[in-house]
Amino acid sequence: MRESLKNIILQNFEDCCEVMTVKSGRGAIEQAESFHPDIVFMDIQMPGINGIDALKEIRKTNPSILCYILSAYDKFDYAKEAISLGVEKYLMKPINKKSMISAVTEAIDKVELYRRQRSDQLKIQEKLETIIPIVENGFVGSILMQNEGQDTDYYQQLLDVTEEYGYAMIIRYGNDYQDGRLVSSVGMTVKMQEFYREMCSIIKSYFRCCIGSLLSGSLAVIVPVKCAVMDYEERIRVIENTRKMVRNMEERIDARFRVGIGRVKRIKELHASYHEAFQAVNESRSRVIHMDDISFRGIYKEEFPVETEENLYRCTMAGDVQGMTQEANAFFDWMVIHYPDNMNNIRLKVLEFILTAEKEAFHAGAMDYGFDDRRNYLTDIMKLQDYEEIRRWFLDKMTIVCLSIQNKQENQSETVVEKAMNYIQANFGGDISLDDVSKEVNVSPYYFSKLFKKETGENFIEYLTKLRIDRAKEMMKNPELSIKEISMACGYVDPNYFSRIFKKQTDVTPREYREKNSL
Repeated sequence: MRESLKNIILQNFEDCCEVMTVKSGRGAIEQAESFHPDIVFMDIQMPGINGIDALKEIRKTNPSILCYILSAYDKFDYAKEAISLGVEKYLMKPINKKSMISAVTEAIDKVELYRRQRSDQLKIQEKLETIIPIVENGFVGSILMQNEGQDTDYYQQLLDVTEEYGYAMIIRYGNDYQDGRLVSSVGMTVKMQEFYREMCSIIKSYFRCCIGSLLSGSLAVIVPVKCAVMDYEERIRVIENTRKMVRNMEERIDARFRVGIGRVKRIKELHASYHEAFQAVNESRSRVIHMDDISFRGIYKEEFPVETEENLYRCTMAGDVQGMTQEANAFFDWMVIHYPDNMNNIRLKVLEFILTAEKEAFHAGAMDYGFDDRRNYLTDIMKLQDYEEIRRWFLDKMTIVCLSIQNKQENQSETVVEKAMNYIQANFGGDISLDDVSKEVNVSPYYFSKLFKKETGENFIEYLTKLRIDRAKEMMKNPELSIKEISMACGYVDPNYFSRIFKKQTDVTPREYREKNSL
């Protein structure tokens, strides 16, 4: 039986198969370990170890092997166990030549499909190994440059960063220490470029993170996290992990390292964590230092709604009137409940909020500044003798700031979309793409696509297609122009493709449209 099956396979598949046969379950297990087959045809009833048990052992070292049971036993228990092992087919003896050839053909096709898929996966993985560091550099750069979330959202989607929070690390490198400070010789950055990939590999073995470029003797790292606050135990764990990382890098790379770690912030506010990490690594002589271990920040004397205060500023700078109102009311309620007899301090805190918000709006380009603009603030708030009056005055001023920022964002959006539409109208007759337009208006393709859809109600392709078809309709009024000439003038090199798009948009072909409208 074995020799017969072997001859059938070799006669029909000699160019693509090498065949080995054994007569026992033990022999099959041993042969599989040395021969590493892609396909196994196994009888159930064999001397010693039966076929089912042999397959179980073979699966342990070769889980991807394709298994076919060839047996005279049609018992349900055998078939059930074979299915649980992932057997491809349960073939009943006697098996004829045609059935055997069909089974082998099917098995070979599956093996080749798996190999192609595996090859494609490896190619994709190889490309990703090249692309991902570039995307990570862009993500870290967009945070450090404070791009107001335009590119940050795009990079988060590409990198599958779903966390809302994160913290920054600054890894400083040099040749040696002098008086406790890290020093670098000329050309140290060039030298470190050679070790950049190895550094990244070591860092990622300790943290799930995004790594920036080597800049001025340091490397910025962003670590996404789920929680808004890092408690003491987690901070200690991060510091110890970082110490291990530094030791590992110094063992494998001819350099010395020092690391500063910033506090947890929202992803779009991570530039603040970056500055904290930068401050920590500059001000401390420790190998690894967390910002919370440095006593730069004052301590609140009593329970204080820190998160509410931070959320209030965040909503204000986002132009979110509803969110700002909610947080402002929550903070004002806290002040009134905890300090009901201290109206002047409440007035001062309200003024602090307003002045800080206006200053940030000024730096964001949303408000102008005049030295005399606030001349009535102090007088006005001192006239208010009721907490609800102070609350309304507070909310009115903060709403003005919110709306100013909101208007600035809307005006920017309109300017970008208007500029894009002008560019499209001037160039729709050529080979124009979303990337071309995005580059022209200097925003990322992902952000531009969202912005364009929001402002126009249609996506880029829909707008471009409609523009081209409308232009084609106008040109068809000229009987001297051929369909091909019109197609080329409207940005369609292939007249047949133009005809399909035209019919899809108008329900008639270009020729039918011309005939109908020439009557």
